[in-house]
Amino acid sequence: MAVDGNWNLTMTTPMGEQQATLSLKAAGGTLTGTLGAQGNTTEIFDGTASGDNVSWKASIDKPMPLTLEFTGTVSGDSISGEMGIGPMGSFPFTGARA
Repeated sequence: MAVDGNWNLTMTTPMGEQQATLSLKAAGGTLTGTLGAQGNTTEIFDGTASGDNVSWKASIDKPMPLTLEFTGTVSGDSISGEMGIGPMGSFPFTGARA
């Protein structure tokens, strides 16, 4: 599927732009993988893939414990969408296939 692979993400956050790595694999509409940022890697969960549309969640503990909620669209070797940061709102992210 078009979403499978490794991605380099740039996320706009209240603390400025943050870089992350993302590894995704889709099977039967379920999306699995890992998100790596600030020296930590975590498994994604509640992931779904439907056509070019993807969504997943990831729990982080730095700079504070949060669950990030991603929704996005894959177009060729690029990915973009919104990242929800709980009570802080939603912020854009973009990425390119690594």
